[in-house]
Amino acid sequence: MQTQPAPYEKIVFVCVHHREDGQGPCCAARGGAELHAALKEQVKALGLSAKIRVSRSGCLNRCAKGPNIMVFPDNVWHCGVTPEDLPEILRSLTGDAG
Repeated sequence: MQTQPAPYEKIVFVCVHHREDGQGPCCAARGGAELHAALKEQVKALGLSAKIRVSRSGCLNRCAKGPNIMVFPDNVWHCGVTPEDLPEILRSLTGDAG
């Protein structure tokens, strides 16, 4: 085993967990995969892929408040995320106040 520093400044976990019908709410049914794809594309378009990793996540156990996005190491949790929220989340990732 090798231990080394994380290769990214931030890792963004976007829940894309899918529950079978009748098993309760899930982020996948609320657009989690679409949010992941859009945020990943925006990070790539800004040339930030070497610094910010946008990763799919399994269940984050906050299904009723989803879709959910966690940002590490910032210890920030976004819930009830919509596509309209992505510009604000992206600004918070890059430290851009504008």
